[in-house]
Amino acid sequence: MKSYLYKIWNSLEKLESNIAFYPSIISALGLMFAFVMIYLESRGVSKYLVEHAPILVVNNTETARSLLTTFIAGLISIMVFSFSMVMILLNQASSNFSPRVLPGLISNRRHQTILGIYNATLLYCIFILVSIAPHGKSYQVPGFSVLLSIIFMTLSLGAFIYFIHSISQEIQVNTMMDKIFRASKRRLEHLIDSEKHIDVDFEETSDWKAISAVSTGYMQDVNLKSLMTLAEEHQLKIAIVPVKGAYILKGLPVLKYKGKVDKDKDDDLDLEKRLVEAITFSNNELIEDNYILAFKQITEIALKAMSPGINDPGTCINAIDYLTELFALRLQKKDRSYYYNSDDEALIHIQTVSFEDLLYNVMAAMRTYCKHDIIVVQKLFVMFQYLLQTESVLNTGYKECIIKEVIHLRNDALNNHQNDRDIEVIKSYIAKLKNVTPSEYSFDI
Repeated sequence: MKSYLYKIWNSLEKLESNIAFYPSIISALGLMFAFVMIYLESRGVSKYLVEHAPILVVNNTETARSLLTTFIAGLISIMVFSFSMVMILLNQASSNFSPRVLPGLISNRRHQTILGIYNATLLYCIFILVSIAPHGKSYQVPGFSVLLSIIFMTLSLGAFIYFIHSISQEIQVNTMMDKIFRASKRRLEHLIDSEKHIDVDFEETSDWKAISAVSTGYMQDVNLKSLMTLAEEHQLKIAIVPVKGAYILKGLPVLKYKGKVDKDKDDDLDLEKRLVEAITFSNNELIEDNYILAFKQITEIALKAMSPGINDPGTCINAIDYLTELFALRLQKKDRSYYYNSDDEALIHIQTVSFEDLLYNVMAAMRTYCKHDIIVVQKLFVMFQYLLQTESVLNTGYKECIIKEVIHLRNDALNNHQNDRDIEVIKSYIAKLKNVTPSEYSFDI
């Protein structure tokens, strides 16, 4: 039951990231409120207010119609402009930065809420206009409802001004990188806080029984609580085979487990079905579920900035600053992750991307596309210098892989620069790095 509820919750989260989710909800609320006001008008709310507070009522039929017609035409124009701006933002982000940033931009709740306010006000005005119906020889004017439409239109204009401000900020690359960085930082800090610093000698899983994927897609998330419940109930040990965020093809192993299933084969198959149901597959990748995506997205923005068509090393340097802070935070996390029961026994092994692989994948791309730019190379050396001086690197085995990448960067930089001054700068940074590393590591120049 819990696994089904978890899948429903995940489906709602996916729906929430859709650009039409909040506009649809707010539009429905606006439509419902219009019907409520039409009902109240039929009960004489405007007539009562005319007698007791006439300032709150628009009591002229032509004025009411003119106002509502103008509001409807203006709101349609504002909506078209706003949707066009959103599409321009998405197109520019995809072409100038990285297509991977689009899911984060589409799921922006502020823009969705603003578009919802427009549509809700538009629907409200349309139905209030329709409710101005003949009543004998005159027309029944929903005066109080028209006054509310003026208030809602004023709110929509305020939302439009805020939308212009917000879209002008969102389209800036620094704002995009900062948003990516903050989402990844929150996820990393959560993982670090949830880690129990207990040395675990987990069993070898090569001979464990494997469970294959029943569908194709990115492994978005795993319901660890559901897996732990099954592990304790059936006395199992479970290993998650792929790394979260990996693209899984149907038929490839996603879980391995070890334990005795005392009943018949049907119970064994039912258990495997319940185990694999704890894994959520999706065609979208979100940083909130997988911090590795932040490294990919920021690296791709940096590489795009260094392309000949854009040629923006300043953006690349800013991206390296964000990567430096993320790597420093990643140094605090262990390469091996486990999920423990209440007795601090590790029953689930969670496959993670090692720090060495993460650093290599980022630096392999950066070295390939940025090694010709001495300014960017200097910034990368500064990043390594900072990482080697952090307290976290002293308590882990990550120093050696950092130094390996320093040597690779040094070799590529020296091979791609012939200017004496550039070579002198590279050697000076290597000399600085030698002062913060133990003597057993060689930085021969």
